[in-house]
Amino acid sequence: MFMSSEARHSWSAAAVGDAQQAEYIGFLHREPFVIDAYRLGFTVGVREDYTYQSSLRNVEVPIEILDNDFRNPDLDRYIERFERYEPSVGMLGDAYDQQEARRYNQAGRELKRKFPGTEVIIVPKCHDAIDVIDEDMILGYPMGYSDQTAEEYTDIVDWRGRRVHLLGASPTKQYPVIEELTQPRVTGEEPADIVGVDWNGVHLAALHGEYFSPHGYGSADHLSIRETVRESLRHIRSYWKSRGVWPTAETERNPLTAEPMDPVWAADGSRATVDGLEDAIVVEYENGQTLAYRSQHERDRVEYRAGLIPTEVHG
Repeated sequence: MFMSSEARHSWSAAAVGDAQQAEYIGFLHREPFVIDAYRLGFTVGVREDYTYQSSLRNVEVPIEILDNDFRNPDLDRYIERFERYEPSVGMLGDAYDQQEARRYNQAGRELKRKFPGTEVIIVPKCHDAIDVIDEDMILGYPMGYSDQTAEEYTDIVDWRGRRVHLLGASPTKQYPVIEELTQPRVTGEEPADIVGVDWNGVHLAALHGEYFSPHGYGSADHLSIRETVRESLRHIRSYWKSRGVWPTAETERNPLTAEPMDPVWAADGSRATVDGLEDAIVVEYENGQTLAYRSQHERDRVEYRAGLIPTEVHG
């Protein structure tokens, strides 16, 4: 079987290396974890319905990635918040059919027109949605705990030749997919361009007393929650650097030189301390309160007595 010059080009190590090297490695969470991630070189952000980390008074944590509220999607609301924060990367939404894909695609065009240089991610959740999405948009490749993972409704070749962001799953699970998306094929399809990846599972692992490493999870009984997350982030950075996925292009970043000052109130009425927050269950409520609990029992008792309705739980 003979291949064209374009197909032969896809076999070159340089081309594969370029395709595998991401422009950013994402981490979406709350402070203080997002502060450490930012300092380590991750591209940081929040989901559109998060408010906790964007209200800090003495630390300006940049919202570089704005994710959508996938449980309660509202494109108009998302665009309003996008225009407020002006992130460099916008995760616009999940397209379960061609009609949704066309709507997100049109919205993506408008955002890219109004905010030149912005990257827009659209997640096709059916095979037919892929071809509706413009070539300059990034396709979100769902992994992890997505309600539908990419392998359920597509073949790997459907993503080849496109700009791709891997959503969810640990780096050691993401990298084999990156190889499938970029390695030479005898049929000659050009590699996908891996623009970015993200995974936020290190906080959950920390709550279970473990940090992530490429060789398995390690015990973190001697570390605080924050230290455990930071250790995982260091291992993630080291792993992606060893695989040639970590970005080499340095972006201009303002150093974060201070710790957050905004108070979170403990459920007993006292101001929560930094050390206490690291091990606390922090809950945001419909009435605007943010309370920190020392245990699930304490949370259940306070919520029952006060009739509080939670909107977001951290920790």
